[in-house]
Amino acid sequence: MTYAPDRIYEEVSYVAYHFHWPLNDILDLEHGQRLRYVQEIAGINTRLSQER
Repeated sequence: MTYAPDRIYEEVSYVAYHFHWPLNDILDLEHGQRLRYVQEIAGINTRLSQER
């Protein structure tokens, strides 16, 4: 399965921005793992924005 390069950049940037992980560590994640982190970060951001 081919994965769109733009989507990979988006996921990697999102995780790197929030967790400050190095690029290679994020790229070493399986796609499913990386998506799970993206979902978890999004959930955290949603909860934080609702608390304001």
